[in-house]
Amino acid sequence: MADQKVEFHYLNQPEMIKAGVMNMTDCVDVMEKTFSIMGRGDYILGGPSHNHHGMMIQFPKDPKGPKMPVEGPDRRFMACVSYLGGDYHLCGTKWYGSNSENLKKNLPRSIHLIIINDPETGVPIAMMEGNLISAMRTGAVVGLGARYLASPEGQMAGIIAAGPISRTCLMALAVGLPQLKEARVYDLDYKKALLFSKEMSQELDIDVHPVANIQDAVRDCDAVSTAASGKTIPKFDKNWFKDGAYIALSSNADLPDELWLNSTLVADNWKMHIDWREEINSKNHSKIPIHGKLHGLIKSRKISDEDISEMGDIVTKKKNVIRGGGSVNIFLTGGMGIEDISWAYEIYKKAIKKSLGNSLKLWDTPYLY
Repeated sequence: MADQKVEFHYLNQPEMIKAGVMNMTDCVDVMEKTFSIMGRGDYILGGPSHNHHGMMIQFPKDPKGPKMPVEGPDRRFMACVSYLGGDYHLCGTKWYGSNSENLKKNLPRSIHLIIINDPETGVPIAMMEGNLISAMRTGAVVGLGARYLASPEGQMAGIIAAGPISRTCLMALAVGLPQLKEARVYDLDYKKALLFSKEMSQELDIDVHPVANIQDAVRDCDAVSTAASGKTIPKFDKNWFKDGAYIALSSNADLPDELWLNSTLVADNWKMHIDWREEINSKNHSKIPIHGKLHGLIKSRKISDEDISEMGDIVTKKKNVIRGGGSVNIFLTGGMGIEDISWAYEIYKKAIKKSLGNSLKLWDTPYLY
């Protein structure tokens, strides 16, 4: 009889740090491998389209129970399920809860848990803290975008918002742009931008400094990254960006129509963004969770879905984008579970080699089957 024992490996955050979860160079390389697999079509996300970001619990404005949570900024629960093929051949889930009010309790805005499973049996392989995985892969995708979409001689970056995701985005830009020397940081809270700049200057050994407004943050920059959460959406003017600039949008941004219409547009997975649009099915494009203004231009037929390339096709060389040319290159990201799975699995393997973490047992023999 086959062994019926089921165990999985558990990793907490300190163990993951020891295993190398904060190694951005490795993470960017893993994201490149992930998008190469995706470019070959060897992946599945959620839903019937196989491209849905995840299943979300959306809280109502008017709760129907005495303890039911109420709609609020960045308040949701989400399960991001996916399968990643290639050398990975894994299924996995990222489960997280998010609430901006967490910051008042000295907690991260969102708290993540990642589970990796055998795709044949469903047996869990690993369970781990997911905040660092999620933050690192989000930034790493921006760095991967710089590797393929930004001028290879790029030396200056603009950072919009001084939160934890902007930290990993700047870490990744330093990987994707080896000649990066300077970064300007804008945040609604100047003191936050000041602290961010001090810490990142020391970590990356480049000149990182705060600026007083968005215009100063992005003007003449080779790469711009925006990762702003909350109600305030950063607004940009097309004349602020230099020719050939790389703009990475990890969050919503208010870009003028002319910039959308005259830039090269690349998405992490545009089919996923289409799923968002069709799920909302609203005449008001502003209700679409991310990049709603672009969807409005598509609806008015000023741009078509076919005008938007995907990073997987660029990594696999099915499509080519000019780096640092006359056109601004805009990279739209929404995040995918396959990114979490690949980086989580790499950290799991490193943890096993370093004897980090603990094995937890579900059973020796299943009680019912």
